[in-house]
Amino acid sequence: MKYKSLNYPVFLLLMLIAPFLASAQSSSQLASLYEQASESSGLVVQYGHDVRAIQYFYGPMSSGAGGRWGGTAVANSPAERERLIKLNNEYLDKLAKLDFDGMSIYGQVDYILLKRKIEASQKNLKDEATQYQGIANHLPFANAVYDFEAQRRRGTTVQGEQVAQLLHDALTQLQDAKTTLEGVDKLSQNDANFAGDAVDGLKARLKNAFDFYNGYDPVFTWWVPEPYKAFDEALGEYAKSIRSKSDAKVFDDGSNIGGQPIGREELNRRLKDEMIAYSADELLKLADQEFAWCEAELLKASREMGFGDDWKAAQEKVKNSYVPAGKQPELIIKLNDDAINFIKANELMDLPPLAEETWGMIMMTPERQLVNPFFTGGREISVSYPTNTMSHPQKLMSMRGNNPYFSRGTVQHELVPGHHLQYFMNSRYKPYRREAFNTPFWTEGWTLYWELLLYDKGFAKTPEERIGMLFWRMHRCARITFSIKYHLGEWTPQQCIDYLVDRVGHEPANAHGEVKRSFEANYSPLYQLAYLVGGLQLMSIKNELVDSGKMTHKQFHDAVIKENYLPMELLRATLINQRLERNYQSTWKFYDFNK
Repeated sequence: MKYKSLNYPVFLLLMLIAPFLASAQSSSQLASLYEQASESSGLVVQYGHDVRAIQYFYGPMSSGAGGRWGGTAVANSPAERERLIKLNNEYLDKLAKLDFDGMSIYGQVDYILLKRKIEASQKNLKDEATQYQGIANHLPFANAVYDFEAQRRRGTTVQGEQVAQLLHDALTQLQDAKTTLEGVDKLSQNDANFAGDAVDGLKARLKNAFDFYNGYDPVFTWWVPEPYKAFDEALGEYAKSIRSKSDAKVFDDGSNIGGQPIGREELNRRLKDEMIAYSADELLKLADQEFAWCEAELLKASREMGFGDDWKAAQEKVKNSYVPAGKQPELIIKLNDDAINFIKANELMDLPPLAEETWGMIMMTPERQLVNPFFTGGREISVSYPTNTMSHPQKLMSMRGNNPYFSRGTVQHELVPGHHLQYFMNSRYKPYRREAFNTPFWTEGWTLYWELLLYDKGFAKTPEERIGMLFWRMHRCARITFSIKYHLGEWTPQQCIDYLVDRVGHEPANAHGEVKRSFEANYSPLYQLAYLVGGLQLMSIKNELVDSGKMTHKQFHDAVIKENYLPMELLRATLINQRLERNYQSTWKFYDFNK
């Protein structure tokens, strides 16, 4: 037998399949197999571990670099970048040799996504190399650190006096570079951050190498500590000096919020990378259409409450329904039970009993509430509610913004069937996809979809409950609008805040926190729009498969959650068994602009 001709991932899959084939039982057993693996999933797993191996060996080991999955400027030395580029080429060659047409839809999807991921990594690494060359003149001492670190990786015996001289000379180079930097007016925000991160990376690498020899090599320990200390301290100060040259600034619009708009071209490129076959302008139109629907629904509820078309007055009554201080955890338990009971009564999904049992709860700190004014979740729900240290206005805004009717649309988003169930199921089915193919359109799309579905199914029974759930639906529409307009350079952060207050009904402090988090926290520019866009994508797939009678709600939701992280377009391809091309590009139009 020619073992060399058999690709390892295919061999692994055959070994997994063999018991099922031998028993000659129903195709449901093969379906069970594909809940965990595919013909190309082995390469996905191997690639991830190979990347981490390179990052561990070539990165600053003392900083925990082994956990990264793509590299950042903090750790990527020229040698690490070159090795990752070589690895990427090796895996592209491996993919090219696989029998794509002979794979199941599951293998084809993993193949396409791995190929796209590697190609994106190649581009990022090459762009990073170009950017490094652009700031290399500010780092004339870098090679001395990289060379010293390279010796440390294999424990090479070093000459203490030579290392001391090396670090002394590097310090002199740094001092000269700092003098040159003082004559520079400004650096672009990107270059300043990149160069500052590179200096931090050098500092971490130097410490790692120094700690390896110091105290163990007597000659090294006699010569090197003082030159090391001086150079180490200078690196820390130099990183601050570089960042101080950044042209970044907070917006002079009253918001005191920073950030960096990415522009139309980059926004549309990122949408394409996320397999969204719409432009930023088309998504603005989608948001306007969805917002108009919400307003119409809001007026119906307002009239039922006796406020006529003054929906803000109706919303104000809803806001003032907040529970007494200390009672918010009890409310969360009730709302969680309401959602689970509703899902079971309407036969929407079979929920794993252990997932229902094991969600946790923590209280959010006052500091975090400045940028997270509402619940967040995952394995546990983080409760946003005022503490004794907050001012009176802050307490009222937090309580009003987390009233029972608003919270009706968020508790299930964070717990079951939302983020907690995601965490539970993603840990058990195709877990390799979560890290490899992570996308906010799945993370937030699944949870937002449930908000849409529960509303359609009548989870909000009273006009007050409808107003509460519509608040969040309007908020998701607004996130599309304000995030796109900000990144197109059309709105400032204060205009985004005003939009949330005036058009959605946010409390001012909560609106400020939402905008600050969107543009200053570590979120991608597409994250905020991914909620409603991902939810509408999944709703479109549900309409196609469930409303047509091809699947029940339970079958659909069970199949979706077990596929783990995927772009929604490829999730759809999996569910309808669509035949795909090796170089598949996004084409799916999921939204009806004429409805």
